[in-house]
Amino acid sequence: MKIVVGLGNFGDEYAYTFHNMGFLAADCLSDRLGIKLKNRECSSLTGVGSLCGEKIVLAKPLTYMNLSGRAVKELLARYKCTSRDLIVVFDDIDIERGAVRVRQSGSGGTHNGMRNIIAEIGTQDFPRVRIGIGRPPERVPLADYVLSAVPKAERQQLADAIEMACDEIVSLLEKGGSLG
Repeated sequence: MKIVVGLGNFGDEYAYTFHNMGFLAADCLSDRLGIKLKNRECSSLTGVGSLCGEKIVLAKPLTYMNLSGRAVKELLARYKCTSRDLIVVFDDIDIERGAVRVRQSGSGGTHNGMRNIIAEIGTQDFPRVRIGIGRPPERVPLADYVLSAVPKAERQQLADAIEMACDEIVSLLEKGGSLG
C-alpha cells in the first residue's frame, strides 16, 4: 500500500494559487488513476484505488498547510503504513517555475507544510515530488506570493509541470515508491 499526499489549501480562493500545486497534482492523479476523492478521514479528503495491483490512498489534507503533518501522521496510523509507503507532492519556491524534482528524502527546506510533516512523523526519509513555482518578485512577501493566484499567462506552464509531477508519481508507484 502507498499513500500519496498532495499539499495545498482548501477553498475557492486558493484553487489556483502557487501554494496549491500539490492539491492540483492530487486532482490530476485522481483523474488519471480513477480515484475519487470523496471520503473524509484522518483530517483529509481521501480516495482509494490501485495501480499495478497495489492499493493506493490519495489524500488532500483538510488542515491548514502548516499543519499538514497531523493529517499525514493520522493517515500513516490508519492504514498501518510507514514513511517508506508515503509520497508527498508540493510547491517549492527554491525550484524554477515549471520544473519538477523528485527526491528520496531530505529536509523540509523553506516549506512549512513539509517541515511540519517531518516533525510529526519523526523522519525525513520519504519520497517527495516538488513542483517549482520560483521565488517571489522583489518586495513581494513570501506569504503573499504563494497565496496569490497564478497569472493566466503562466497557467499552462504550471499545468505542464503538474502533469510531469504526476508522471513522476506514477513512475514511483510502479517502482514500489523508490527512486531506484
